[in-house]
Amino acid sequence: MENTFAFPGRDMLVPDIVKSQNCILIDVDGNQYIDLEAGVWCTSIGHANQAVRSAVMAQMDCISHVGFCYSSGVVERAAGAVLDLIDHSGGRCSFLCSGSESVEYGVRVLRSLLKSKRIMTMSDSYFGAYGDASVKDSAQWYLFDWESCGKCDQDKCSNECPVYSEIPFDEVGAFLFEPGSSSGMVRFPPSKLINCIVEDVAATDGLVMVNEVTTGVGRTGKWFGFQHYEMQPDIVAMGKGIGNGYPVSAVSLNRRVVDLLGPEAIAYGQSHLNDPLGAAVVEAVIGEINAHNLIQHAEVLSDVLMDGLQRVAAGSQLIECVRGRGLMAILVMADHIDVSKVAELHRRLISRGFIVDHRLGTNALRMHPALTIGVEDIYNFIAVLEEVVGAMEIELG
Repeated sequence: MENTFAFPGRDMLVPDIVKSQNCILIDVDGNQYIDLEAGVWCTSIGHANQAVRSAVMAQMDCISHVGFCYSSGVVERAAGAVLDLIDHSGGRCSFLCSGSESVEYGVRVLRSLLKSKRIMTMSDSYFGAYGDASVKDSAQWYLFDWESCGKCDQDKCSNECPVYSEIPFDEVGAFLFEPGSSSGMVRFPPSKLINCIVEDVAATDGLVMVNEVTTGVGRTGKWFGFQHYEMQPDIVAMGKGIGNGYPVSAVSLNRRVVDLLGPEAIAYGQSHLNDPLGAAVVEAVIGEINAHNLIQHAEVLSDVLMDGLQRVAAGSQLIECVRGRGLMAILVMADHIDVSKVAELHRRLISRGFIVDHRLGTNALRMHPALTIGVEDIYNFIAVLEEVVGAMEIELG
């Protein structure tokens, strides 16, 4: 590629894809690949999805983009569909272009309400490429290191715990939770920890926001990652899968937040806020998932994927562990395996027709297939993975 920059730190391994269908990519030479990344974890219902294509074509025949003082009915319909998914009746929804934007939008809402109080989050959270949420300045954020909490055997968190007691709830006005990505390393904080944090934040009338950019839209076997915990967030940021590859994101505010904001507009605006074309895509994605019971389908596929990965890991000394939930999984190689060998394993899988993600600078391979992937594709991937890992184990002695 001579006319563009590649993604930072990435090698362009398949440069010329000319066709796609669901999870199959076809390059200019006719080679086929199963996409277990779903693009950048975006194509939740598969590449070239016909329902999304039809929605885009129909909306483009009407109106794609609107100005500041006029809109289209599809925006209101799609917003209503999002609010219904999250049980935000009486709230408001806005459509933007990226997950980073939706998180930043939500954080700006929090800042307008919190005044001088800090936002709490986990120390390994990732919230986007720019803005307040990407910087996480210590004067405005409290970062909680939950590493030791994963091994805790207590039934409930309390101030008797030296780790939990360090949280300055009197200074915290909101909790921003990323329910499972952990900067891409697919780690899930314990339910008891999150439930206690939410309870203690609520006790001081604090707000709860979740970042569902990577964990939402069925990725974890439920519509949203927060549904694995005992919580009902005030603000939800969505991206990636909600647009199935089209650059649209959404942020949902519940009635409480809307009432607290009052008539003042949120201090965030850009040229494509609430565009009808993006809204039409969101409406189509939600409709397809519901029409084909793809959330339930993902739960079934999750068992196939996780069981297969666990079996491969159990039979190899090269693999340290497997973590996952729904169709969100990561395979972590043993510490003694050099990152260059993990990169080589990544290349071998692609050469065999399976595209996964090598997490930059780590010894981990990640999988986020579309909810529409075929079970045979998962079985075939597990078989090839087992073969490739076995061959590398023999080579390394």
